[in-house]
Amino acid sequence: MAPRHAVEVIFGPVRPFRMDGGVVLQEGCFVSVSPAKFVQDVRAEAGKVTWPTRRATLVTTGAVLAMAAMTSVFFFVVDQIIGLGVRELFGLGG
Repeated sequence: MAPRHAVEVIFGPVRPFRMDGGVVLQEGCFVSVSPAKFVQDVRAEAGKVTWPTRRATLVTTGAVLAMAAMTSVFFFVVDQIIGLGVRELFGLGG
């Protein structure tokens, strides 16, 4: 029997049924049938987003930059120590 829907080619035979304005093709695979409902849902979810304050953003950015700087210095020092050890071990140093 040939697949009736492109999704069947990927997921195998499915039994579609209606649910809340859309079709559930398989568990975890939901296809909306109403673009207007989708846009309405997106706007509702976007309204629930809580954005951080300017101060929180600056503090977090500063912490990330400071940690990146400390990490880069740490790995630079470790690299220099390992390089010195390898040069001494193999006599490649000048």
